[in-house]
Amino acid sequence: MGLLTIGAFARASRLSPKALRLYDELGLLPPARVDPHSGYRLYDPAQLERARLVAWLRRLGMPLADIRSVCELGPEAAAREVRAYWARVEADTAARRDLAAFLADQLSGRDTTMSSDHPTLGIRYAVLSDTGSVRESNDDAGYAGPRLLAVADGFGGGRHAGEAAIEALKPLDAGVPGGELLSALEEAAHRARESVSALAASDPALRDVGTTLTAMVWSGSRLGLVHIGDSRAYLLRDAELFQITHDHTVVQSLLDEGRITPEEAASHPQRALLLRAVGGGSAFEPDFALRDARAGDRYLLCSDGLTGVVPAGEIRRVLASEDDPGTAVRQLVALANGAGGPDNVTCVVAHVAERRTLTSA
Repeated sequence: MGLLTIGAFARASRLSPKALRLYDELGLLPPARVDPHSGYRLYDPAQLERARLVAWLRRLGMPLADIRSVCELGPEAAAREVRAYWARVEADTAARRDLAAFLADQLSGRDTTMSSDHPTLGIRYAVLSDTGSVRESNDDAGYAGPRLLAVADGFGGGRHAGEAAIEALKPLDAGVPGGELLSALEEAAHRARESVSALAASDPALRDVGTTLTAMVWSGSRLGLVHIGDSRAYLLRDAELFQITHDHTVVQSLLDEGRITPEEAASHPQRALLLRAVGGGSAFEPDFALRDARAGDRYLLCSDGLTGVVPAGEIRRVLASEDDPGTAVRQLVALANGAGGPDNVTCVVAHVAERRTLTSA
């Protein structure tokens, strides 16, 4: 079969002539030959396979720059890239789904029935931060109050960045109406970013300062969550432990994309490299979520000084067995230090219970 005109190639590949001209200009799918007299583009039938791949990838919504990279790879490597791309799409879709559900509830009027003071539920809480066994100073910061729980793991300037970020969130401890939780958290997160940016600008020695930030705000029976970095939040419900945040690290992205195994992640040389943070030159893209609390729920916010050395099973055991949040945070910190304490460790534990059963923590 000879060369095909652009019209014939468009019909065979199910790409429009306009798309083919664009892909030619971008170097993604250049024609086999351009007639020197007429300027007509002519395509080799052997190019149909690549053209159809481009068409399918465009249907997935893959950006043209990524499509170009996929088309240059061998079959196995190209398949890995497609799986990795779709993993990113699904993660983004999940975050958007949660936000859509919240907006739908709010617009339908469900949220107007929720007051900021729930008549039956409350929380008991405790916080503990420790330098660990190796570090000379503590770059972590933690906070626990009647409505605000927060952990921040600073870098590039001691604990100043973590403290600045949490300080920006503290007004939320005065209370936020349930219908305004996400908006209030978003505003507070931006205040935290501004505070860390101001800190970085105040001293050349602090120009690379930054912090992770994981915080929850209690309003009635609803909890609002803001998260960026690799500190974590966990929920113990019905004796099962769930990680309710997603690490924003290079290693986690490699795991999500199937490029490495969990065993490889544990010893990966870039396991501490953040993709998102408050300051420090990282992308500022916090995750926001809402959760409905139940009596009996137990929440843990912690820095990676705990999760880096203490297995999830041990964390679950402590949260499930200790009825006092203060005892729980002390045991968790002790476990981290008993495992070598290579990093600062900060833990915040909160128990949700009927108000009539609450006592001071």
